Amino acid sequence: MQFIGSQPTVDLTYSDVFLVPRRSAVTSRLEVDLSPGDGTPATIPLVAANMNAVTGPRLAATIARRGGLGVLPQDLSVERLAAAVRWVKRQPVACDSPFVLPADATAGDALGLLPPVAGYGVVVASTGAAAADDADPAAGGLRREEILGVIPADRLAHVPGDARLGDLIHGRRPGVELAALGAGRDAFDAVRAETGADGAGGTDGPEERDDPAVVFDGDRLAGTVTARGALRGGIYRPALDADGRLAVAVAVGINGDPAAKARALADAGADVLVVDTAHGHQDGMIRALAAVADLDLGLPIVAGNVVTADGVRDLVEAGTSIVKVGVGPGAMCTTRMMTAVGRPQFSAVLEAAQAARELGAHVWADGGVRYPRDVALALAAGAESVMIGSWFAGTIEGPGGLRVDADGRHYKESWGMASTKAVTARFGALDAYERARKELFAEGISSSKIYLDPQRPGIEDLLDMITSGVRSSFTYAGARSLAEFHTRAHVGLQSAAGYEEGKALPVSW
Repeated sequence: MQFIGSQPTVDLTYSDVFLVPRRSAVTSRLEVDLSPGDGTPATIPLVAANMNAVTGPRLAATIARRGGLGVLPQDLSVERLAAAVRWVKRQPVACDSPFVLPADATAGDALGLLPPVAGYGVVVASTGAAAADDADPAAGGLRREEILGVIPADRLAHVPGDARLGDLIHGRRPGVELAALGAGRDAFDAVRAETGADGAGGTDGPEERDDPAVVFDGDRLAGTVTARGALRGGIYRPALDADGRLAVAVAVGINGDPAAKARALADAGADVLVVDTAHGHQDGMIRALAAVADLDLGLPIVAGNVVTADGVRDLVEAGTSIVKVGVGPGAMCTTRMMTAVGRPQFSAVLEAAQAARELGAHVWADGGVRYPRDVALALAAGAESVMIGSWFAGTIEGPGGLRVDADGRHYKESWGMASTKAVTARFGALDAYERARKELFAEGISSSKIYLDPQRPGIEDLLDMITSGVRSSFTYAGARSLAEFHTRAHVGLQSAAGYEEGKALPVSW
């Protein structure tokens, strides 16, 4: 990356800078390869943060299906984390993990899982068959004859809340065979033939609907798929392990016995280990990181967070190959206002990435992302991947409970990982006195409403938007790969007025 004009003498946020177009021979966004070169299985440079309100098993599986990585948070017990890893590994690659409810469940039950939006649906199974599989419908492999059908989620808004799902199924569709969901046009055509959809995702008329179809693997339920999902399958490459299963990362804290936890999670199938604490440049982190690295598990190790070249060097020397960069830029974080500690994220990533490059290591930019432009700028500064938190929390696949406000808008709750809510959950096993001491020093937002975007309610919708913008950034720079983008990106400084000028007007003037 190069600055145009003089080198800045102050630290910069993403809002302070912009990308300058260069002569380019890249003729299409689809020529661009977004794969990070950090040794992880990811094929796009996006990581879902290890926050309790952001990454659960379903979101981790969904983002891996499109090439990114989800990091399961460290606050769960080893047993629950291992179970979550195994759940992700059981999920289908070529189709979506199904939402399954028994026939005697109600429309209200379904709307507690899904908002009434197009492109999603609930698979309805015979009551006895679904009962054993409520926690993990993909694990039991429901038989074809036990599946009554699928109800599009947007149609649930037009029936009484106490209507039984079994009563809403009229006729039985044969479904799509898993073997038909290869790459390219054939999969798209197979889904269209089943649903009559065009994949456009619209809701104005029958010809624009994108209802989900049930997918069967032989005589067993595999999942669901839409025409748009089949289209995505030909554009994205999934993040897979050596056995062809979806990849997943897991966070390990620095307290207790991080080495024992890391070994147990590696045995469960974790593909990337993230040794994580808010202040990564400390002796406790270095000891924990060294203990995990000494296990020689053969997995990429991420460690952080830091914001300086010195922090990068110390963590790389302790055994990490990827350093997580960012203190205070997150939407749920109050660290800078409470402590004055942190650093503007663009400059932090720029310095850290240069130091990592000299050591043969890499960085992930963690936090501060509000728009696709910010992702592109983090990559221009030298990051291999960008970690996103709150933006992903407000999606259907996010682990938070789906809620509706007084105006009928759907939202999910989000909170910071150093907040009172997170601290209470993390130290719930302590006695009241010790837990109260921990909570006394909590910081961060304990509750924030993250509204689902009606146009982009799912994480795949956000991935489409982000990667589309980033691919265009690459073409403007004349870069076909992330490595080329690191070299060819030209960055300029701008005023606050310059930043505002780049925004679209919400109304006509």
